[in-house]
Order: sequence, then structure tokens, then C-alpha cells
Amino acid sequence: MPSLKRLRATLLLSGIALAAHAQQPPMAADVKKAADEAYHQRQEYLLHNDWPYLERYAAANQRLPAPAAGRPRVVIIGNSITEGWVREDSAFFRSKGYEYVGRGIGGQTTGQTVARFRADVIDLHPAVVVILVGTNDVAENNGPYVPQHTLNNIMTMTELAQAHGIRVVLGAVVPAADFWWHKGLNPAPKIVALNQLIKAYANQHKLVYYDVHTALKDEQQGLQKAYGDDGVHPNLDGYRVMEPLLNQAVATALKQK
Repeated sequence: MPSLKRLRATLLLSGIALAAHAQQPPMAADVKKAADEAYHQRQEYLLHNDWPYLERYAAANQRLPAPAAGRPRVVIIGNSITEGWVREDSAFFRSKGYEYVGRGIGGQTTGQTVARFRADVIDLHPAVVVILVGTNDVAENNGPYVPQHTLNNIMTMTELAQAHGIRVVLGAVVPAADFWWHKGLNPAPKIVALNQLIKAYANQHKLVYYDVHTALKDEQQGLQKAYGDDGVHPNLDGYRVMEPLLNQAVATALKQK
């Protein structure tokens, strides 16, 4: 039978262990569940109060000074691929050649991008806009995917830009073999077909086509593993492939009359 002294020591150690356990962070599953709930609550709020999420860049747009002479402003409007680009390689957005301004919002479809095009593009007075959209249309984030509807939205943004003297670069949709948040849609051939529509429209209207799909795809028309960890969003290496192509596309657009 243990002595009283040993029993007290055992109880003390047990108490310390329980206290330490109580101070441990929540399990990963609990953290993910809480994050998912917060995300869905936020999306529900935006659905009823700010569907295009104009609030996202409202303050940043107000702070943005007028474009500087000799350094053309280029706004990239898009989804999480553009939003993540600013995060992954912020140095690129501070480069001396062009003043790149990222205006991406994760999860958005082209209809939402159209709705914020004036606030996040036109009112910023860029020389060039890069329209890098379409992934979330194919992913059916806001309902069934209709290719012509997506192309119509891209056409609308193009015409709005041109009406304000802004040159247009149309980006291909980044390759993806599946969407981890909406599995089973077989997006790869749909993205290829949508890019064909975008390219044909660009050629018809003498616009610059920014072909990131060819640069990033694998043999199955998905995103190369070396260029993206989740099969949808480029990583730093992926963005580094996209950047010189973008510089070339912008340079070509600026030469157009």
C-alpha cells in the first residue's frame, strides 16, 4: 500500500497532467469545424447584405493614390487564385515595371466579379485590367455551370473596361482535375472547353489571351503537383511561372491602340 507522501505526490502529478491537458488547444477537427461555421455565417451575411463583397476592398481602394506617371497600373481581378497570389508573392506586386493591384476574392463567380467591376477596377483608373476568372463558375459555387453565362460575364467586363479606355488581358482558367470542396464535377474538360471560348473571343476582338493553363497543366489537364499543393491554387512556384507570362501579356496589351 503506498505511503501518504507517495499518494500525495501521485495526486499532485495527476492534477498537473489534467491541467496541462485542459490547456491544450482544441483538436484539429474542432478548429476546422469552427472555421467552417464562421465561414458559412460570413457567406450567409454577404449573401443578404453584400453579395459582390464590395466591402472587401473598399478601404484599400480609397487609400490607393492616383496612378504614377511612367508606371502603368494593372488591376488583376479574380478569385482566390488572385487573392492568394498577393499573399504568396507580394514582392511581385511591388515590382518597378508595372503597378500590379490584386483584387481577388476567394469563392467568387463571374457574376459577382461583374457586380464589383466598377468599384474594384474602373474607379482605380488602371491602364490594363487582367480578368482571371471562371474557376468557381465551373465549381458551381453559385449554382449550375452554364458556359455561355460565364462567357457573357467576361464579355460584359471586357466591354465595361473598353468603354473607359482600359486595355484588357483575358486570362485562361487555371487547370484543375477536381475541386476539393465540390468533388466529382470532372472540371478538367470543362475548363479546357471554357478556355477555348475565352481564347476565341479574345482572338475575335483582338484582345491579349493570357494562357496560364498550358503553362501549369499536367498530362490529365489538371494542375501540376509541382505548381499547386491542393490541385486548384498555384503555390509560389506556380505563380513564378505565371509572372513572366503576365508581364509579356501586359506589355503586348499596352502596345495595342
